[in-house]
Amino acid sequence: MDEEDTAIQKVLAAQDPLIRDLMRDEIEHGVLIPLKTTLEMRDDYQTGRVLITRTPLKTANPAITMLRDLLSEEVVKCFPHLRRCAKPCDLPAHLKAQFMNESPQSRQIHTGKSNWIYIIAGPESMMSPEEVKRELAKLEGLEGDDVFLRSIPVPLVPPASQVQAAMWSQHFWPAVYRKNNPLGPHPSMIARHTEEINSDAAVWMTLAHQIANQANAGGFGEPVGACVIQRDPEDGKTTIVALAGDARWCQRGKCGPTGNPMAHAVMRAISMVAQKLVRSENRQTQTSQTPILEFEAFQDKPILLDEKKVFELEHPSPDGYLCHGLEMYLTHEPCVMCSMAILHSRMGKVVFRHRMPLTGGLSAEDRGQGHPSLKGADGGRGLGLFWRRELNWSLVAWEWESSGALKPLTVDHAVHV
Repeated sequence: MDEEDTAIQKVLAAQDPLIRDLMRDEIEHGVLIPLKTTLEMRDDYQTGRVLITRTPLKTANPAITMLRDLLSEEVVKCFPHLRRCAKPCDLPAHLKAQFMNESPQSRQIHTGKSNWIYIIAGPESMMSPEEVKRELAKLEGLEGDDVFLRSIPVPLVPPASQVQAAMWSQHFWPAVYRKNNPLGPHPSMIARHTEEINSDAAVWMTLAHQIANQANAGGFGEPVGACVIQRDPEDGKTTIVALAGDARWCQRGKCGPTGNPMAHAVMRAISMVAQKLVRSENRQTQTSQTPILEFEAFQDKPILLDEKKVFELEHPSPDGYLCHGLEMYLTHEPCVMCSMAILHSRMGKVVFRHRMPLTGGLSAEDRGQGHPSLKGADGGRGLGLFWRRELNWSLVAWEWESSGALKPLTVDHAVHV
């Protein structure tokens, strides 16, 4: 037994007896790969143009004060990732060469220990070059008509790493990495969350595969499964909250190309969590109302034996908002509808195994890639719904790369799951 098998056995031994009872398949090993956001997947970065000037060191502060008077404070602070001032020796090589060769004075400024400094004046689109020159000419050491003012391109968004900051410093203007990621979740947060779930992710992914196979074998739906757990932030102890297979063909038979969309595994799992919360609330308020679990559109009632075993357990923390802070493990990337349901339920983390490049809603990669049958297809960019600025919730998501212990669950690439 190798180290990975030993670690899995220790994790499984520490789980609730129900988990060990549910586990029938061999637990597979795998690797968690964080998803990239839509901003991180852009082929290029946005740039804009700014005006820069240069002044003697003794005039730098008066010049900056004057420039702040010309622009609002919000505009002044719109480039926190760029150094406001830069010594001649710190300029990118192409700017240094360009400015040095403009005049004898410029060559002198860039020779030896210079007593001049370059300053970002502000966005070119929001400033009048004539007005800036006129105001600069009033300062000591800048009198005359030959006030230095140039336009250069700069990145509009902060760098996402120290390496990118160094690259921008060489190609645009001295940049600063603020140890954050403006394009997605912070790398340290991803690393911390990955470490939290890495030890037992295989257990929950295996359960999701098991229930998917059971649902498909019973003729209820596609081989798609979902497992929802809660992880205690204090001691890391995990509790299974919901287990659901796909049931799109349930009570209707396999008719039509898509079946019942409200019976996707994700929708059923979230609904089971909601039913537990309602059940707990009824108990606290001594309400005897029986939940209706057999709507035509919502297959909320547990169908499979394993689903029922988990559904009978009480919610470990029934006072929270639906799925706030919970983790969901999926056999396949959820469709756009299910992805938005995950967001609206306030799920904390999502892990899926099989990518659905045409119908999935979480991945940000180009659609039409990642599947042999999609060669040459052009489906546009992925939505990357797990982390979008325009949405009021975001979460961390991973793709699970399997070592092959579990058999792949084949689903047509055009199926919405």
